[in-house]
Amino acid sequence: MAVRLQKYLAMAGAASRRAAEKMIMEGRVKVNGQTVTKMGVTVDPAVDLVELDNRPVKLSAKKEYILLYKPVGYLTTLKDPYGRPTVKDLIKDVESRVFPVGRLDLDTSGLLLLTNDGELANRLTHPAYGVEKEYLVRVHDLPGSEVLQKLEKGIMLDDGCTAPAKVRLIKGGRPTSVLTLTIREGRNRQVRRMLEAVQHPVVSLKRIRFGPLTLTGMKSGHWRRLTAAEVKALKRLVGLNT
Repeated sequence: MAVRLQKYLAMAGAASRRAAEKMIMEGRVKVNGQTVTKMGVTVDPAVDLVELDNRPVKLSAKKEYILLYKPVGYLTTLKDPYGRPTVKDLIKDVESRVFPVGRLDLDTSGLLLLTNDGELANRLTHPAYGVEKEYLVRVHDLPGSEVLQKLEKGIMLDDGCTAPAKVRLIKGGRPTSVLTLTIREGRNRQVRRMLEAVQHPVVSLKRIRFGPLTLTGMKSGHWRRLTAAEVKALKRLVGLNT
């Protein structure tokens, strides 16, 4: 049965569907030896050979769901042309090919989900589903109530106004304060840009929750597989049959 190329890549665990579309446009995908750069191509998994970066991409029957406590200093990617540390270095014992769901910056630590379930990854990162991501943030100086209200209502950034957020001041003081910030979007460096916009730049940033998942009981640099109940909760959150 023929399926669209980007869907096949997601089904095979190569990337989420949106990330797969980007890979295709970048010329990284071949079908039967021919580079594909446009959307609309379909493939038959039983007949066609699909390659990503010159490596065959095959459907994987086993789905993997990995929760990683990412330390600062690791790139959220599977390979780096400059040889810098990546999150793949932290999950070497995972035999299946998995990819990050969303990303954390090099200088951000915390909860990162990796999987080869392309459909789930696509929904978890799609703005339409509004999955909550909670961060523990240390900022410069002491944000007043007016600043906290601005963050809650939405901040105008160069790519548009942010959606309403949840903010809680944990420890106020000088020279730094600690707060939690919960957002439902996933723009590039969004939390850092929001706080820069209100003149309280980030000192340190850690994601402590992704939907129903938390870092409870985990140490930095360690990973574990999700339980069946956690996978079920994630799928239910984004309307997938479990």
